[in-house]
Amino acid sequence: MSTRNPHLPPHGQAKFITDGGLETTLIFHDGIDLPHFASFDLLKTPEGCAHITAYYERYLALAKEAQSGFILESPTWRANRDWGNRIGYDAAELAAMNGKAIELMAELRDRYHSDATPCLISGNIGPRGDGYVPSERMTINQARAYHAVQIVGFAKAGVDMISVVTINYPNEAIGIALACRDVDVPCVISFTVETDGNLPSGETIREAIAMVDEHTGDYPAYYMINCAHPDHFRDRLQENGDWKNRICGVRANASRQSHAELDASTHLDDGDPEELGQLYRDLADLLPNLAVIGGCCGTDHRHVCAMAKHVLTPDRAAH
Repeated sequence: MSTRNPHLPPHGQAKFITDGGLETTLIFHDGIDLPHFASFDLLKTPEGCAHITAYYERYLALAKEAQSGFILESPTWRANRDWGNRIGYDAAELAAMNGKAIELMAELRDRYHSDATPCLISGNIGPRGDGYVPSERMTINQARAYHAVQIVGFAKAGVDMISVVTINYPNEAIGIALACRDVDVPCVISFTVETDGNLPSGETIREAIAMVDEHTGDYPAYYMINCAHPDHFRDRLQENGDWKNRICGVRANASRQSHAELDASTHLDDGDPEELGQLYRDLADLLPNLAVIGGCCGTDHRHVCAMAKHVLTPDRAAH
């Protein structure tokens, strides 16, 4: 059996921030061309590694200032077989890049971890297909086998957890959770939702959580919501039920645009960082176990700073 990090939500006492929209920051702010939104591709050069390191260091400085923990989500959202093949990576090269990403996260952890700022390493994986459209859906067993390659590699590299983000239909989430259970590594499932608050496949957040827990024996450590604006799912969180206790993290978009509108957009909609921080304060009132806050598309250090101010300050704790 693995030894689980005592800081891991929801059982640990620490609150965590994580980073913002890695890919949108690199593309729109830094002017870097990312093939198929694949940030891991930067790790092939020393210059690219330095760029990724500097990106995380800015957020780690925020965590240190806020005296919160930090979750180091590896830049490997696109580092699975299908997306890797499209970019030109074979299986061995892809495995090496996944390993290199975790090594970089470990270097950052060793430099910044402290009692006040505990750092967790999360092997980040994304969906096999499009992050917004549940096309070419897999069965549970197909998803379990497909994602096992990346998951086994992360487990061998010694990650504290594996997080899958922008999942848009339950079967893929179930398969991933089972593959994590097979190697005894904690997993976090993060669903994305449309403007109506439902998964692109039609299920409510509540229904999706129930399906994954039923098929996996409640294996995920916790759930998150990502790649949607709080206005898209806040009303869903008004519903009562213990299912909300399973949601410990939110990584929202800065933009209120739909997924289709974001896909078609040629410019970055970075919204209003201060307003987004205030909306996170409202989410904290609705989610009793909210312990991980960060951003997704369009967000950067300004947004995460505002989130920390409104959710993690002493005034907020007394709220």
